[in-house]
Amino acid sequence: MNRAPARPLGDFLRASRARLEPSDAGLPAGSGTRRVRGLRREEVAVLAGVSVDYYVRLEQGRESSPSPQVVGALGRALRLTADGRTHLYRLAGLSPSATVGHRRDRVHPDLLRLLDAFPDAAAYVLGPAFDILATNVIADALLEPFDGERNMPRILFTHPRARDVFPDRRLITSSTVYALRLNAARFGDVPEIDELVQELLQASAEFRALWNDQNVGALTRAFKVFVHPEAGRVELTYESFEVRAAPGQELLVGSAEPGSRSAQALTYLASMAAPRR
Repeated sequence: MNRAPARPLGDFLRASRARLEPSDAGLPAGSGTRRVRGLRREEVAVLAGVSVDYYVRLEQGRESSPSPQVVGALGRALRLTADGRTHLYRLAGLSPSATVGHRRDRVHPDLLRLLDAFPDAAAYVLGPAFDILATNVIADALLEPFDGERNMPRILFTHPRARDVFPDRRLITSSTVYALRLNAARFGDVPEIDELVQELLQASAEFRALWNDQNVGALTRAFKVFVHPEAGRVELTYESFEVRAAPGQELLVGSAEPGSRSAQALTYLASMAAPRR
C-alpha cells in the first residue's frame, strides 16, 4: 500500500480549521449552506493576517517555513490549545525536537526510585512510543490480563480483552492517540513511534479515525476505570510526571480515593502480586 506524501503542517492546519465554526472565531455565520465543515481558508487567512494564496500554499505543502509571527497568528486564529500551539511550532520547524538518545529502553534511575514511592497506587513508566518500560507491583497486576503486551496503544486498539478491562475506552483511546501524535513531532529520533502508528493505522479503524483527527494533547490528570478479572472494578485518578534528564519517559501514577472500594482492590492486588521489572 502506497503512503500519501507527508504534509504534516498542512494536514494539521486543515484539520484544525475544520473543527472551528465561524462563531467560534467571532465571525458571522453568513447565509447559505457551507459545502465544507469548519472555517474556510479565506477566513483563516483574514484572521491570521496573511494572504489567502500564502495560506493555501501552507495547507498544500508548497510553503513549509512560515515565520514565528505567522505561526503565532495562525495558532490564535485557529484557537489552538497550548499543546496545539507547541505542536504547530514544531511542525513549522521553529521548535527543536527533543533528543531521546539510543538507550530508550533504559529507565532513568530517578523514575525507578519513584516507582516504589507509591506502594498504594498503580505506577508505571512509559517510553516515547508508550511502551511500558517499568511497573510497580500494583500496575503489574492491573496489566496482567494483557498477556505480557507492553505497549499501551497496542493494548487499547488490538488486544481482545481491552474492551472488557476498560469500560470507558473512548476517553482513554482519544487521549492516548492525541498524546502519541504530540510525541511523534516532539521526538524526531524515535522510529518506533512511526512504526507503531503505521501498524495501528492498518490494524484498527478506530485508531485510524482518531489519528486522522490531527488532535494533540499531553497526558495529564485523568480518571480511568479498570475491570480486573480478580479485583473487580477499580477507579483511579492518574497524574503524569516527566523527568528532564530523561526526555520521552514519564511516570504515570493512578491512585484511588482513600477508604474506597477501589483502594481495597489495590491493596488486594498488591498482596497477590510479585514485583517484576
